[in-house]
Amino acid sequence: QVQLVESGGGLVQSGGSLRLSCAASGSIFRIYLMGWYRQAPGKQRDLVATITRGGSATYADSVKGRFTISRDNAKNTVYLQMNSLKPEDTAVYYCNAYLSWSDYLRNTSFGSWGQGTQVTVSS
Repeated sequence: QVQLVESGGGLVQSGGSLRLSCAASGSIFRIYLMGWYRQAPGKQRDLVATITRGGSATYADSVKGRFTISRDNAKNTVYLQMNSLKPEDTAVYYCNAYLSWSDYLRNTSFGSWGQGTQVTVSS
């Protein structure tokens, strides 16, 4: 198992920026892919971005060109740089980890869903 702690959320005006962090501990050497997700009130949790051990990234269409996912292997941390924020980005943001691509496709995570970090974008 791996333990994940999200941080960096806050209140920001539309057009502003935030950087979220996801710190991992435990059996981190087994992680193949990390993902950032978000859940707005009354809505399902949606994928925002992923990054593999090799650094390959994918993004949801709604955040392409505005968000950047990155990882610092020395710090066991994955980041989500969010620029040009919009009110519709308001949500609780979570991260999770997967041991393989097939586990990711099956939604079989290696970590547990944590508390997340709240991002609120005011108009």
